[in-house]
Amino acid sequence: MSSSSLLHSRRPLFSALRTLSLRHFSTSLPRILVEDKDNATPEKSPSFIHPAAIVHPGAVIGQGVSIGPFCTVGSSAKLGNACQLYPGSHIFGNTELGDQCVLMTGAVVGDDLPGRTVIGCNNVIGHHCVVGIKCQDMKYKSGDGCFLEIGDNNEIREHTSIHRSSKPREKTVIGDNNLVMGSCHIAHDCKVGSNNILANNTLLAGHVVVEDYAHTAGATVVHQFCHIGSFSFIGGGSVVSQDVPKYMMVSGERADLRGLNLEGLRRRGFSDSEIRSLRIAYRKIFMPTDVNSGGIENRLTEVEQNEELAYVPAVCSMVQSIRDSFAEDRRGICRFRSWSGS
Repeated sequence: MSSSSLLHSRRPLFSALRTLSLRHFSTSLPRILVEDKDNATPEKSPSFIHPAAIVHPGAVIGQGVSIGPFCTVGSSAKLGNACQLYPGSHIFGNTELGDQCVLMTGAVVGDDLPGRTVIGCNNVIGHHCVVGIKCQDMKYKSGDGCFLEIGDNNEIREHTSIHRSSKPREKTVIGDNNLVMGSCHIAHDCKVGSNNILANNTLLAGHVVVEDYAHTAGATVVHQFCHIGSFSFIGGGSVVSQDVPKYMMVSGERADLRGLNLEGLRRRGFSDSEIRSLRIAYRKIFMPTDVNSGGIENRLTEVEQNEELAYVPAVCSMVQSIRDSFAEDRRGICRFRSWSGS
């Protein structure tokens, strides 16, 4: 065979080697094969780790994981299948990521503390987020276990901080399908439900409870131990120092009730008859026309005994949410102004 024919026959090999070399030195999540190529099967996707990453041999790495340059994965970390760590992201401590989680550049998840951080599947941790680290609570005692649990399908945007619990018997918990926008803070022992939207710079102090389908506008501040009810809306720049009952809208430098979250209820599929019943109940409770209607307890009882309203589940849920806010360990509801309309 001539030298020219030999060179021509080896061109595919040279091309493949060049492609492999370019991939090896690429800056957009370059990778190297972790598992032996002979052991790879169609059912199991191989994982890749960039040579500039530091991955402890004790870490558990799932199938199809991509770990970029300058990443750190600690000895107790566990990564589910198809997770992606972008360059300069880090996982510390006893931390578990479910399948298909993404850590953007600069994200830090977990801490070398007693306790655990558990994150479900299909979550995105944005650029320079800090998730699952020590709380900012002076009552925290060094050596105590502290915990954070996050569900599935959450998008946590850039520069957000989410802290672990302050006590071993507590947990910071976030549910599923939440959008937490940039620069938010979720403090120790918070309980955030599912399908919520926390707009930029929403700050939740310790022990705050956010139920489901709540929406905060930007620069919202929530006082510790407050409860934010389902399907509620908090206007931008508000300071919430008392509970927001279900279905309601509040706003203000010291947030006041401003009526029902009508647009939010319509978007979430509440029927016209449900909304009409909620409006009637709201007016009876917060906008009484009878000056002798008594206190709020009397008005709540009146709604509960009303033949038209007593059997509407949404109304019953709203009344119970208001009653719960007046329990001994709660903060009461945001104040009402007579010009509020719904």
